[in-house]
Order: sequence, then C-alpha cells, then structure tokens
Amino acid sequence: MIYKIILSGRLDFGNEKTFAKVLQMYQYRVENFYKTDLLIKEDAFEAENFFLNVPRTVLHSDEKNWNNTVKLLRYLAQFAVSSTMKMWLIDESGDRKHVEHISIEPETDKVAVQEFIKGRQLIDQSGKETEAIDALNKAIEKYERHALAYERRGYVNYQLRNFNDALYDFTKSIDLNPNNAEPFFGRALVKIYKDDLKGAVADLDQAAKNAIPLQPMYWKIRRIKGEAHLKLEEYEEAVKEFKFVTTRQYEPEDPNFKWSRSAYFNYGKALMEVKNYSDALRAFDNALKAAAGKETFKEAEILVLRGIVAQKAGKDSYKKDWQDAAGLGSAKAAELLATVS
Repeated sequence: MIYKIILSGRLDFGNEKTFAKVLQMYQYRVENFYKTDLLIKEDAFEAENFFLNVPRTVLHSDEKNWNNTVKLLRYLAQFAVSSTMKMWLIDESGDRKHVEHISIEPETDKVAVQEFIKGRQLIDQSGKETEAIDALNKAIEKYERHALAYERRGYVNYQLRNFNDALYDFTKSIDLNPNNAEPFFGRALVKIYKDDLKGAVADLDQAAKNAIPLQPMYWKIRRIKGEAHLKLEEYEEAVKEFKFVTTRQYEPEDPNFKWSRSAYFNYGKALMEVKNYSDALRAFDNALKAAAGKETFKEAEILVLRGIVAQKAGKDSYKKDWQDAAGLGSAKAAELLATVS
C-alpha cells in the first residue's frame, strides 16, 4: 500500500568526528540492510555543518520504506546533540484520513541533551521559569548552535515579558535553523506586542511556510495572521486567512477548538469591511453557535454586529439582535435601537 509521507527536520551531530562516524554508519547500513528502501538519501548529510538536514519533503512510498527510515533515524539520533526530525504517515484510502506522527530527537546522557530536556519540561511547570532558563543556558553553553534551546528560552522570556531578550532568542534560533516554524511564530508574538504588525505578518507568513497543516500550530499561525491583517485594516487579506481557518473542523482536544468563536467573529468583521454582508451574517451565525472559549469579547458584541450587517443586507432580524444584545447589557445596542424606534 502506498502512503503520503511528510518529512521535516534536522539532527545536529555537533562536531566533525561524530558526523564522520554517523555518515559511515549510515553508509554501512544502507549497503548491508536497506539498499534503496529508505526515504532519505546521502545528500541530506551536510558535512560543513555536521547536520542531517531534511527540509519539508512530501512524497509517496510504502510502509517498508517508512519503517526502515524511522528505525535508521532513531539509531542515528543516539549520536545527535540537538534538533528534531518529524515524520507523518498519511493513509488517505478510507473514508477518514488516518495520520501517524513520529518525532525523533536525541535522548542521550550528553549534557546539552539532558539540560535541554530538563528546561523544556520545566517550562510547563508554573513558577519554574528561572530554573527552565538556567537549564536552557547550560544546554547552549554545551552546544552554542542549539537552535531549539534558544527558541524555548525565547518562549520563557516572552512569558516573563522580557520582550527584548525573547526577540534576541527567537532571532538567534532562526539564524541557526531557518526551517523551524516555532521561532518565527514566537518572534511574531513579540512584534505584535511591540506594535510592529507588518513585521509580525512577515514572520507569521514564514512560520506558516515552515509548519505542516497537520499541526495545530499551523492553524494558530493562520488565525493570528488574520488578526494582524484585521488590525492593519488589510481586510481582503484577513478574509483569506479567516476563511481558511474557519473551514477546518477542530476536535475538542485541539487547542484551536477554543478559538473557534473568535475566528468566526473576526471573519465576520473582515467580511463587513469588504461589504460582503451575506457571508458576514453566516460568520456571525457560526460565532454564536460555536462554544464559548478563549475569546475576549461578549456574546452581545456578536449580536450587535450581526444586527448591523442584517440591517445593511435589508434583513428585518436586526432589531431582534439589538434587543437581545441590549438585554445582555450592551449600551451600543441600546443606542442603535434608539435610532430606529
């Protein structure tokens, strides 16, 4: 059976001696075990950087090639000092697409590896930010080209509102590995805070190019990019992003699920601005149907805007929307009702 397969990532081996050993082991295993039954070729090895580097690659192959490649990469990762290889196996033969995802990264006793793992784990523990930064600092001290450690440290600095430090860390991570989506996304968040929306859009665009649509992060990037376009009054661009984001169905465990109401609401606002009132009405309808999540606005605000759109579209329902919004305490709805009473 043939599957769709996506590969993306890198393994960093740190120095010439280790890299030469890894390349030799790769060549031995290809010659004696795998032959041509692999998804990666020798040209993925970069001798000048001591990397095994696979920019995002989409191909079609069978399960044997997939299993051989997973087995080989897991073996080679024992000698790496940083980075991650991500792989997706997609079965599109049935009624519902099935996806298998694997991440392969170093898990050895090397100091750079252990301190990075420790720092990454501490990030998720409230009040452990200082300890997380200390661990990530040690990982960087042991391997100064540790792009993932810089990105994670940037995230902690962002959480601590050390925005200049976060900007430095994300930029350093990008310089070391421009194929990762995460540091572009992190730097975009810093730029949004600094009101550099144009710069944020550029970074979000690059983050989307580096991410995989199978990742929840990809849809988060597109949603926030739409919000930035909306603030910049680039309404056509905002419409494109929100249309894309709102056509996808999110499972409740997907972090994007809790932003569905917000995405529909902003989609409706962008459609209002381009005078597409019929689609704006549907967007606001969907916003009201969506479960409440992480949005910062109240239901009354949706009703107010739906009423405005309905009035512009010549629908009689606008008064009911404003009455309902006023009943929820909206002063704006009460003002609008006063103009038509």
